[in-house]
Amino acid sequence: MSNPPTASRGLKLAGLILALIASGIVIAGISSRHSHDASVKAWTDQQAIPTVSIHPPAQSDQGGSLILPGRFEAYARAPIYARVSGYLKSWKADIGTRVKSGQLLAEIETPDLDQELLQAKADLASAQANVALAETTAKRWQEMLKTQSIARQAVDEKVGDLQSKQAIVKAAEANVNRLLALKSFARIVAPFDGSVTARNTDTGALINAGSSSATVLPLFEVSNTRKLRLYINVPQNYVGQIRTGDKARFTVPEAAGEAFEATIQSTSGAINASSGTTLVQLLVDNSAGRFLPGGFANVNLLFNDAVARLSIPASALIFDQNGLKVATVGKDRKVTLKTITIARDLGKQLEVQSGLTSTDMVVENPPDGLNDGDQVNIAMRAAAEK
Repeated sequence: MSNPPTASRGLKLAGLILALIASGIVIAGISSRHSHDASVKAWTDQQAIPTVSIHPPAQSDQGGSLILPGRFEAYARAPIYARVSGYLKSWKADIGTRVKSGQLLAEIETPDLDQELLQAKADLASAQANVALAETTAKRWQEMLKTQSIARQAVDEKVGDLQSKQAIVKAAEANVNRLLALKSFARIVAPFDGSVTARNTDTGALINAGSSSATVLPLFEVSNTRKLRLYINVPQNYVGQIRTGDKARFTVPEAAGEAFEATIQSTSGAINASSGTTLVQLLVDNSAGRFLPGGFANVNLLFNDAVARLSIPASALIFDQNGLKVATVGKDRKVTLKTITIARDLGKQLEVQSGLTSTDMVVENPPDGLNDGDQVNIAMRAAAEK
């Protein structure tokens, strides 16, 4: 008779066990889902923080160099124009010819000037004859004055006529001398030792005196190329480091792999407002004739700065409306933006004038939108700890 109650209790116990199992499954599922959501949230938050590479600024060597393009010019250059008109009789020196000071370059036939000179000499002879006659007359009248046979006024007139004719002789002599001086320019000579770098005339060519017209070419051009002037334009930032007498090295395209030496001779002493540079003149020994006026050269100026500068990669630079900045990361992994000034742009590297210290950790390739106080992850922790 007791079996039915016992069976009922067994069923109730089984149901309770099943309910507990079901509750455990539900609780476990909820807990697992909550843990997964927290993990996803933590992963998402972690991914939202940018990861950056940081490096301390490199210590650049003291001093440095600046490479600038330059142009050779002759130490002395003289374009030679005709001083008299005529026809070119002959020329004696072609381009490339070495000449000495006073050496004959060409001769000009001057028929018109020759006729003027003949006329001037004839005028001088006539004036001299008139003086001789006036002088004789004046002496005779002065002798007659002693006998009181003529008036003093008449004698003074004869003496004045003599003086007038003597002045005419002096003017005629001056005109002859002027034409003789012009005639001497029919011989075109070298003004100094050098070489002929241009010849723009030939035998029989019509020669016009002067150089007032922009289209008139010089007959010859003589240049002193044993020394050359080398001109470069130095940016204003470096003008204070240019010193007369300092050495510089340069290369030329036709002598690849060779370097030559030049000496800084002078500067223009002013900044060109349009380019922001100053003109610097260097002196080059060209006694061997290796360099040509008008040629190109790459000039390497060597500087000896008193203070070594910090160097950062160009990729670390940030441009905004407030100027040039770099992002640095502290020990708390927070970003600090620092404004800097650039001393020299070396292409892939930048030398910093101010704004950084050697202990700053600089972000290389900073991501867009990086701001002051942002949290970042450090890709190279080992570099940050060094």
